[in-house]
Amino acid sequence: MTSFDRLKKLCEEQKISIVELEEKLDFGKNSLYGWKKKVPNGANLEKVADFFNVSVDYLLGRTDKKRYYDLTDKDELAIQTELKKIIDGDDVDNAFAAFDGRILDELDAEDRELLIASWENTLRLTKRMAKQKFTPKKYRD
Repeated sequence: MTSFDRLKKLCEEQKISIVELEEKLDFGKNSLYGWKKKVPNGANLEKVADFFNVSVDYLLGRTDKKRYYDLTDKDELAIQTELKKIIDGDDVDNAFAAFDGRILDELDAEDRELLIASWENTLRLTKRMAKQKFTPKKYRD
């Protein structure tokens, strides 16, 4: 996937055209279309990356991770492991320690699913926030 393809995909996600993006970033007309044939210059790459809140490496195709704080497969596995501990009532290391696993048995199926989904989203959000806050600057994209 070329830089232009990634740019086009990001524009589609944000529901703006490439021409609108050029106007917002004060680029010349059709300057972003030049990314089809040549490697973009550093200043323009940085402006586009900042606009979409993605890394320059993502735009260049060096990584598929848009942001340094995006969750990896390893993070997802850790979240699922932690979620299982919470559901089983084995979680003694964090705020869910006061939770009694028997409560889940008393809930109807819909409420049980909603509660588990809420815990999973909370774990994802806290993991992402921790990566944003505690990743050293030298390891950020």
